[in-house]
Amino acid sequence: MGRTNARARWRATAAALLAAGIVVGPVAAPAVAEDTIRQQQWHLEAMHAPEMWKVTKGQGITVAVIDSGFKFDHPDLEGQFLPGQDFSGSSGGVGSFADGHGTAISSFIAGTGKGNGGTGAQGLAPGVKVLPLKINTGKVGSVVSTDFLGQIGQAVDYAVAQGAKVINISQGIDAVTAFPADVAKLNGIIAAAREKGVLVFAAVGNEAEKGNPIEYPGALPGVVGVGASDRNGTVTAESERGPQVVFVAPGMDMVAACTASTGYCKSHGTSDATAVVSASAALVWATHPNWTGNQVLRVLINTAGKPNDGSGRNDIVGYGAVRPRVALTDPGDPGPANVSPLPVGSAAPMVAPTPTASASAPASSVPSPADTPAEVAVGAPSVQPKVEESSGSSSPLPIVAGVVVGLLVVAGVVFAVVRRRRKPAGQPEVVQVPPVPPQQSMGAVPPPPPSYQPPVPPEDNPYAR
Repeated sequence: MGRTNARARWRATAAALLAAGIVVGPVAAPAVAEDTIRQQQWHLEAMHAPEMWKVTKGQGITVAVIDSGFKFDHPDLEGQFLPGQDFSGSSGGVGSFADGHGTAISSFIAGTGKGNGGTGAQGLAPGVKVLPLKINTGKVGSVVSTDFLGQIGQAVDYAVAQGAKVINISQGIDAVTAFPADVAKLNGIIAAAREKGVLVFAAVGNEAEKGNPIEYPGALPGVVGVGASDRNGTVTAESERGPQVVFVAPGMDMVAACTASTGYCKSHGTSDATAVVSASAALVWATHPNWTGNQVLRVLINTAGKPNDGSGRNDIVGYGAVRPRVALTDPGDPGPANVSPLPVGSAAPMVAPTPTASASAPASSVPSPADTPAEVAVGAPSVQPKVEESSGSSSPLPIVAGVVVGLLVVAGVVFAVVRRRRKPAGQPEVVQVPPVPPQQSMGAVPPPPPSYQPPVPPEDNPYAR
């Protein structure tokens, strides 16, 4: 009875916090779009996707997507899904969805663009097959560390058993809400997957401006952590910093298939960027099917657009902007098959570095765009986490002060858990994009609308040489 009452009080507290507007979930709102959905996908042109597709579209590679559910009948994704598995414990099965997150992530990877009269959303690797694996991200019922990380672990095991080469986890949980035992268990599962040659990519999180907390599984050593950058190659202000960052990839003003009434959404975050890197790995692996995961990853690292501070890597961009086009055209030596280019060991500490730059990665107060492939910007705004000042003098009401501090701590924990329930990592905002009727032509393809301008000049972007 005591536990039941405590649980009821916890739920009441959480409800009060939500009612007070402390937690804000994803926002959907109509948007005006004058270009076709495909034309709004700036990252495909910036990365020279049509050129890469002449070589490969990722055929023969299975990418497992561990996420919140999937809309199998979206026109841009029909035929792209393999039979999946539901680990969420919710009703409806893997083909049901509480939000459009899993559908959008799958679209970034394997969208065909067949929707909207053939002008819909395309993925970077439209030839791959997606293995959909549903977990409880907090949209249905409650979710805590054991549920969330435990379900991810089950899904990783399943993906490995089904022969997936790449696993995409565009999800995360703050270290403050993650139990060490759950982290350690998942760390062992990830390490076992890596030993079997599978590449696991995960979002590092979108809280750089809110204390830059460590997020799991993105901070696990066997995981390839991915941050987000904009169309100029500048790391976004929200993209988290730290030793867990291996790559950055497009993650701003992204357009994909989703479950909104229009069928398309615009979003931003490290979730989207993670999908782009997973698709990049699939393209390289499809071209070199005899390579191991270590070799694919090493080539992606070696061909990434390096930080503009002259270092091989830093905590802002990792090894740099992923560039699959360079990896396909000039891969270089893939190196030893059985040696990982990344350290694999114990889990990362539960304390994240602040998003301010270190001596090896100077950051300016103003974002500086990158103009060449070798100059991927590391100049995202420097953000200091808020620190409560504490006086050294004694208080006349120490007991009251202690009670207040205790309540604040409890509220903070509730806030963190509820935020995990309400907002998937890497997807801070979703805006519906109305589809544009496809242009009709009986002969030559008409030019794009007058308002359409290539968002990134081909010779002047950081995502292709």
